Amino acid sequence: MNEAAARCGILIACTTGNGGNKMRRRVLKAGALALAGIVAGGRVRPATAQGAWPTRPIRLIVPYIPGSAPDVTARHVVDRMGAALGQPVVIENRGGAGGNIGNEIAARAAPDGYTLVLGTNAMLVLPQLHRRPVGYDPLRDFVPIVNLVAMPHLLIAPPDGPRSIAELIDGLRRQPGQPYASGGNGSGAHLAAEMFKAKAGVDAMHIPFRGAPDIVNNVMSGQVRFGLPTLSTATELVRSGRLRGLGVTSPQRNPALPDVPAIAETVPGFDLVSWFAILGPAGIPADIVRRVDEAARTALADPALRARIQADGTVVLGTPAARFAEFYRAEYTKWGEAVRLSGAQVD
Repeated sequence: MNEAAARCGILIACTTGNGGNKMRRRVLKAGALALAGIVAGGRVRPATAQGAWPTRPIRLIVPYIPGSAPDVTARHVVDRMGAALGQPVVIENRGGAGGNIGNEIAARAAPDGYTLVLGTNAMLVLPQLHRRPVGYDPLRDFVPIVNLVAMPHLLIAPPDGPRSIAELIDGLRRQPGQPYASGGNGSGAHLAAEMFKAKAGVDAMHIPFRGAPDIVNNVMSGQVRFGLPTLSTATELVRSGRLRGLGVTSPQRNPALPDVPAIAETVPGFDLVSWFAILGPAGIPADIVRRVDEAARTALADPALRARIQADGTVVLGTPAARFAEFYRAEYTKWGEAVRLSGAQVD
């Protein structure tokens, strides 16, 4: 085996005949999975004899409190994943520090397939937001396995406020500095709003609150001009007319609110969506990556589960490992740009 191949974790086999062709296909598949992990920053060990993995329950660290959106998503899929894998997948909530605590525990776990993490786009934001190291490197310390769901943000206005994105932009250009609400410095709502300001060429004053309910309440009462909470937070209020939905942050309209346009229809190229995914610690074997990926996508293929998840505007993805690895690195750059635009920093 040459040195470069060894570093990539790819086996080189010299075989002949039909059996050799099968062996070469297995080798190439293992190599592709290994390279996918390296592209994302974390390393995947090559497919090796793992025995009867899994032989005991698998821990899924959720770096947020019970009842949070990532936790609810995880609980939607773990039972079906466990059935597919032959062992239960057990959620361990390790909330705190915006997800840093759970992420750091997962990054330091043994890469044996028995510890996974429910990752979100926040795990890419936090290291770029904090002045001090957060205890993990999202590109080096994790291997992307499967992206479960996407959660667009929704540009909302008071019920008697602007009736369209174009009207909001026009008003902000005529009267710069009007206030908007976020869920706190560096939150998804804050970064989405700063990206909107930059791409639309407008100025607005940031008013940070403690979370999405505060965004909704302050927009609904007219205390601020607009906000960008996650779509699921405001779907029912828009349907009832208590809020005005101006646009979703995904490139396409969302089936939960089909009459609300995508922001990109007015501001070309706008695309900033939160997501929840499963990742493993760097060094996790490629065959375990494959099995977890397949089990999660099998769970998400259940029609009843998909309908339940998507009722509030959450989008089921099931993006497999190789494509998710490319997306993950691109997202690191995209959310980093949003952090830079916001000017937000945390000590």
